[in-house]
Amino acid sequence: MSSSKKQALFVGGLVTLWYSSNIGVLLLNKFLLSNYGFRFPIFLTMCHMSACAILSYLSIVFFKIVPLQAVKSRTQLLKIATLSVVFCGSVVGGNISLRYLPVSFNQAVGATTPFFTAVFAYLITLKREAWVTYGALVPVVVGVIIASGGEPGFHLFGFIMCISATAARAFKSVLQGILLSSEGEKLNSMNLLLYMSPIAVLVLLPAALTMEPNVLEVTLELGKKHKYMWLLLILNSTMAYSANLTNFLVTKHTSALTLQVLGNAKGAVAVVISIFIFRNPVTFVGIAGYSMTVLGVVAYGEAKRRFR
Repeated sequence: MSSSKKQALFVGGLVTLWYSSNIGVLLLNKFLLSNYGFRFPIFLTMCHMSACAILSYLSIVFFKIVPLQAVKSRTQLLKIATLSVVFCGSVVGGNISLRYLPVSFNQAVGATTPFFTAVFAYLITLKREAWVTYGALVPVVVGVIIASGGEPGFHLFGFIMCISATAARAFKSVLQGILLSSEGEKLNSMNLLLYMSPIAVLVLLPAALTMEPNVLEVTLELGKKHKYMWLLLILNSTMAYSANLTNFLVTKHTSALTLQVLGNAKGAVAVVISIFIFRNPVTFVGIAGYSMTVLGVVAYGEAKRRFR
């Protein structure tokens, strides 16, 4: 087999793993939080971060998937801690929203990330894009407004949490570009996850015990009641790490444009699979709104590339 075919097969395998991990963790989150009686989004996020901390350490220190990058100063550690707290907020918000919203609508709202990224980049760094680029964001926002109006399972609190999580995710990416901008402080995504994860666990553990006081009791009870409970929790947490690892590897082995196209398609695939699994009702208006948002995201990416 030629080297180009081997490379194509390798990249195809990576993309399949990336899709499986991302969509798998999303669907399992929904299943655990809405259908399984495990109503603890903060504790669930803490499980994810614990798995990321352990598996990141094994991957980097023992298996040497990427070189270990050391934290060089207390200032850099403080910056990483700040990013970790914002990251926690985005993941917890997303998990809370899954208790109240269908995965399909959650993905539609999540697709507005480029809009919030552009807003925060302008407000914080005064970085301006071409007007054509900003114009492409109009259908992104309008699409979500239309999808909200056509969503049979709309829940205001769930929607607020989902929008907040999306905004926090965008804020984290802008903040990361500012805080870790100098050459000496830049970390690749796997090393950043290695340092952010333990900090996230330290933040989430007291939050879970305070805001979800009966979490340990109920989790043990569910573990006795459902024999696959612990297996699902471990699989879900492992998938959360796998999603980060495969995202890093796909980014490394493909172009920015390919990654953007694959990312947009991933959201659409997650929506279709979730509708088949959870059988949540969808309307033509909801589908039209989500389609408009996705097309807006595609147009935004293309405009940004052309008018850079």
